[in-house]
Amino acid sequence: MRVLQPAGWPRPKGYANGIAARGEMLFLAGCVGWDADGRFPGGLVAQFRQALQNIVAILAEGGARPEHIVRMTWYITSRDDYLKYGAEIGATYREIVGKHFPVMAVVQVVALVEAEAEIEIEVTAVIPD
Repeated sequence: MRVLQPAGWPRPKGYANGIAARGEMLFLAGCVGWDADGRFPGGLVAQFRQALQNIVAILAEGGARPEHIVRMTWYITSRDDYLKYGAEIGATYREIVGKHFPVMAVVQVVALVEAEAEIEIEVTAVIPD
């Protein structure tokens, strides 16, 4: 994997502008923060933690690890909560994914299909050749 960082550009905080990668590609559907029984914990940070744990479990099924993630798209229902809990979200991310920062986008949406869901995350990963 190679991070694409144009000369003279400021380093983005918590994500990469671009990544070039070769290998086997894994595509994960939007993962929400429910457990194996379909129960949601309360609050954005708790749901974010569970969503990341779900992502790591799916990656493992494909023989991948968090450092193989090249792209994440986060759909959130509250920009205000995302900004309010930014420090906890960052700490949770680093605890589960590590200091690996792929290409990311965060998008606020009116609602998610699962009524209790506050976040849904799509992932693309590449296992290097």
